[in-house]
Amino acid sequence: MRKTVISLIKLELAAAFWLLSVFLSQPAQARDIKLLGDDETERLLEEIIKPLMQQARQPYHRNSIHIVEDKSLNAFVSDGNHLFIHSGTLIKANDVNELAGVIAHEIGHIKGGHIIRQKLEIREMNNLSLISAALAGAAGVLSGRADAAFAIMLGGQSSALNQFVHYRANEERAADETAVKLLKATKQSPRGILNFMKKINKDNQLNGREETPYFRTHPLTPERITYFEGALADNNSPTTSPLDERYAKVRAKLEAYLGKPQEILRKYNGNDTASLYARTIAYFKDLQFDQATQHIDKLLQKEPQNPYFWELKGQMEFERGQIKEAVKSFAQAQKIYPASEDGKINYAAALLEENESSDNAKKAAILLDKVLLNNPQSYYLWDLRAKAAARQKDMATAYYVAGEMAFLRQEFETALKQLDKATKASPTPQLKIKIDDLKERIKQEKKKDN
Repeated sequence: MRKTVISLIKLELAAAFWLLSVFLSQPAQARDIKLLGDDETERLLEEIIKPLMQQARQPYHRNSIHIVEDKSLNAFVSDGNHLFIHSGTLIKANDVNELAGVIAHEIGHIKGGHIIRQKLEIREMNNLSLISAALAGAAGVLSGRADAAFAIMLGGQSSALNQFVHYRANEERAADETAVKLLKATKQSPRGILNFMKKINKDNQLNGREETPYFRTHPLTPERITYFEGALADNNSPTTSPLDERYAKVRAKLEAYLGKPQEILRKYNGNDTASLYARTIAYFKDLQFDQATQHIDKLLQKEPQNPYFWELKGQMEFERGQIKEAVKSFAQAQKIYPASEDGKINYAAALLEENESSDNAKKAAILLDKVLLNNPQSYYLWDLRAKAAARQKDMATAYYVAGEMAFLRQEFETALKQLDKATKASPTPQLKIKIDDLKERIKQEKKKDN
């Protein structure tokens, strides 16, 4: 499972929809977003999201879907139609129908153009304290409670603020209406989003949010629950999905990776595949290697063509130093599902660890080049690519990769020196294009600094 961290500042002012609790519970310097990368989860999300995006007539890009490591019930959208889903939402949703309802609501914000409109509204607030509040409480999410963030922080004394709050509440209602339409068009019940809204309402009550005077006089969540109850009368679509079994495995996997092993072992005590999956990960995290091995073998007996079980087996072997065995497991995973980026990364790392042969390096280089097309900001991938180039004695590529790594560190002069070396090392025509592209990127970045 891949992890990255991005600063909130990279999400432009009011470009994200956030829960009140996220901002009021964290100091400003801690407001970074931890992103999780997992091919199995992303592939499932694609099958849930794509039909809804198509029905909304919005472009879909898999790289625009992000999993945030955060236990709260939340999802939000940002500039460029990026959709962020909290791990807490993925774990606490009971089934695909609930998750689809959450996603449909966020697509409602995209379809309604709410991000751009909200930015225009905020620009009209020329008071710095209002802009700061907007950033801190930015723009309500599925819970629709950003209005309370403003009210608590500024006391609702500004007419501009009141106008903005009113605008946000209308956006939430519009997104709900779009969600109901999208769910009906894709033959999915609105019961899932109704159930999820009830969870949010309960969560608000348990955390004391509903006890504040503002929440008692602005019961937006209960109003939305009433709206979704009414929507059920006009949609008798099933609440079950062919994807539910896969979702159960993904949910168990995420919870096991993020949770405490002993808690996972107590919760997932059945013999179903999802429980075995969770226990395998929990046992391995708890260093109970024999139990973990027994469980992964049981999983592979149940589903011998599941590439993610082979990847997990390879990961367990790799981390225990069983490199040759890990190479075989990762190779099997790639054979079953060659499109997996996680699989390519793991397989390449294992090949480079197995030995220093040129053949292994060549295989690893091919895998890494494919993954780097979609992940050019990954220092780890460039580091692996540098090792592969060095072992092939491909100095032109090695210097170019060193240039990319220096670029990521914003060491532009160092990057240019590496690119000069790459140019003198007789690069292939394809590599020469990459060198020229990086030089242009450096030029553009230096312009920004001036």
